[in-house]
Amino acid sequence: MGKKVVLAFSGGLDTSYCAKYLSETLGYEVHAVTINTGGFNKNDEVLLKEKAEKLGVASYRFVDASEKYYNDCVKFLIFGNVLKNNTYPLSVSAERTIQAQMIAEVALKIDADAIAHGSTGAGNDQVRFDLIFNVMCPNIEIITPIRDLSLSREDEIQFLKNHNYEMDFEKAKYSINKGLWGTSVGGKETLTSKYNLPEEAFPSQIEKTEPSNVEIEFKNGELISVNGEKFSHSVLAIQKIEELASPYAIGRDIHVGDTIVGIKGRVGFEAAAALIIIKAHHLLEKHTLSKYQQTIKSQLSDWYGNWLHEALSLDPVMRNIEMFLQNSQKTVNGKVFITLHPYRFILNGIESENDLMSSKFGSYGEENLAWSGDDVKGFTKIISNSLNIYHQVNKLN
Repeated sequence: MGKKVVLAFSGGLDTSYCAKYLSETLGYEVHAVTINTGGFNKNDEVLLKEKAEKLGVASYRFVDASEKYYNDCVKFLIFGNVLKNNTYPLSVSAERTIQAQMIAEVALKIDADAIAHGSTGAGNDQVRFDLIFNVMCPNIEIITPIRDLSLSREDEIQFLKNHNYEMDFEKAKYSINKGLWGTSVGGKETLTSKYNLPEEAFPSQIEKTEPSNVEIEFKNGELISVNGEKFSHSVLAIQKIEELASPYAIGRDIHVGDTIVGIKGRVGFEAAAALIIIKAHHLLEKHTLSKYQQTIKSQLSDWYGNWLHEALSLDPVMRNIEMFLQNSQKTVNGKVFITLHPYRFILNGIESENDLMSSKFGSYGEENLAWSGDDVKGFTKIISNSLNIYHQVNKLN
């Protein structure tokens, strides 16, 4: 056999081409690896193994990384209430980080000579994979046939047919990428600045129209139960919320942002669980964190989300921010009450032993129990002193 290459394998046209090209044209011993970050089920696992074996790979691995994805990444996106450009829960960009790291680990484990992925030269994923491979396995060659050969879809199909490989070559009208933290949706509309995605573009169609109530509970900022049902891991709680909310077609939007390679881009997505969890968690924090905890955390969370999106997850500053985020969650405990409606949800309120909005300190707009009117007069005079001096010196107009 020839030199060994580890191929990040999704079973689609690009990675199917790569599997054949690497073995038939370049003479590599191909070891295909699929990293599941919540988008594949048991049936998918069987089909992917069949596809890989049909392509003649030397070995195939299906690695379930859902819990690692949550522990190393999603957890901190929740702690930080991260929504890029106040919209996107980083559904795809976050999972690529974990997928690339685990592909690199396999390459090192089997002493591979090369590592390959099916990214084109147009998007963010090429940078995410390459950067992590360069850091984790710098002495292993990176091969990217689709990017390096500037291949068209037709070129790939013809090559596979010439090598007696048949698959469903019909291009779907919309490209779908499903994971634990949401599903991305791309189509002709997202290539424009004007048009929204039509109803049929989204994989979760509306099935329920009558409102329903959901109660979710957090402990130290992490999900522990849904409607009173306890879960052994937060991944299962996330999946439960998705199961309850996706029939309402909740969590749809289009993200507009700057790609790593410097151009603007649009991507549609549906992320019912992610958006509900982030908004519920944020509401609970408003009740349980101090004013300045929230202020600093918001700033750090923006940096964290941007750097994660731009493939910088291995920078040590990310571990520093994660430590801050983790520490900030000590009092983020309690229940959040939500009502689901078609296409939207309502946060009704929270219940927490750590609620700082306690009636024993007074009621906003009603009465206070901790100070007097004279206290407020003195406080106001002191706090206005610097402003008073400034405006006297600079003569108020």
